[in-house]
Amino acid sequence: MNSPDISFSKLDFSQTPFLVIWELTQACDLVCQHCRASAMPEGCPDELTTTEGFDLLRKIEAMGTPVVVLSGGDPLKRPDLLKLIYYGKELGLRMATIPAATARITPELLGDLKQAGLAQIAFSLDASSETLHDGFRQVPGTYRTTLQAIEWAHKVGLPVQINTTYSRYNFSDIDAMIELVSRLDIVFWEVFILVPVGRGAELEGLTAVECEQLLTKLYHCSTRSRFLLKVTEAPHYRRVIMQHRATSPHTVQDMADSAIPTQLGGGMKAGQAFGQKAKGINAGKGFCFVSHTGEVFPSGFLPISAGNVRTSSLATLYRESELFQSLRDPQNLKGRCGRCEFRDICGGSRSRAYALTGDIFAEDPVCLYEPQG
Repeated sequence: MNSPDISFSKLDFSQTPFLVIWELTQACDLVCQHCRASAMPEGCPDELTTTEGFDLLRKIEAMGTPVVVLSGGDPLKRPDLLKLIYYGKELGLRMATIPAATARITPELLGDLKQAGLAQIAFSLDASSETLHDGFRQVPGTYRTTLQAIEWAHKVGLPVQINTTYSRYNFSDIDAMIELVSRLDIVFWEVFILVPVGRGAELEGLTAVECEQLLTKLYHCSTRSRFLLKVTEAPHYRRVIMQHRATSPHTVQDMADSAIPTQLGGGMKAGQAFGQKAKGINAGKGFCFVSHTGEVFPSGFLPISAGNVRTSSLATLYRESELFQSLRDPQNLKGRCGRCEFRDICGGSRSRAYALTGDIFAEDPVCLYEPQG
């Protein structure tokens, strides 16, 4: 089967998500402070089976979705991980995964993942120092394991993505972290702004001022980096980019028309970032999350289920459920988000709004922007 066309401009987000994340399991040997899943050592006996997983991948492909990320917990704790990657690749899907930094990662395993058809591998790295990172992950040695895994992935030819979650815990480490990721020869840096769910509810999040400072630093990083940079759960990063580029020759329409690269980590010029896309992904809009038991959520950080793939069609849940349709309608936004001139390309973090206010349409408390009308 031919590889899918994965340009933003050709996807109708009311019908097709650009990205589906499938949480294979909540089993994990780490006890990370921010874990939205509150993962534990053993998986749930009610996880989707391999056969159900094959069916899910077929339905994702039938929707026209080009990219699937197999997450966890630790996806390496699923013995059928290689089979699922191979099957998805055969369907024409671009398959990626996010393993935990444990002794399960070996050069041989990474070679097997590459052979199975994995297109990109992501590792979590939350600080520039061993002390900070291991303190966040709460298991000694994870920093060194992560750096070693990155080296091994390079050797087998797997494109590497780094995932970093920011809270008050590591806010002061931003500059040092930018220097580190710039040296690691990665293709993609995804920065998550903490949403207080799961174990993350015990962490102190960023203030709106701190978040703005972080996003500004990330923007300047993106203008000089060789990797792509994406921010998750702070869609106002798109507003930050547009404000900084307001005097540049690039217009809003230029950014709207530009296409996602054929490879997630390649095909764009240095200084470009997913955050600048005028057609912005948000919870339930170009994105959905399937849990280890088949529940379908707008985001892994927004724990409101639209239904289950065991009893309903994924396409129907994404396209027709009241939950997903309401999240795609900017008219439902309240407060500053509802008045904002950037609401169509941003919309604020619906996950954070729900976590902090109980209202999925409330304004994002971590955005300081005052709408101009």
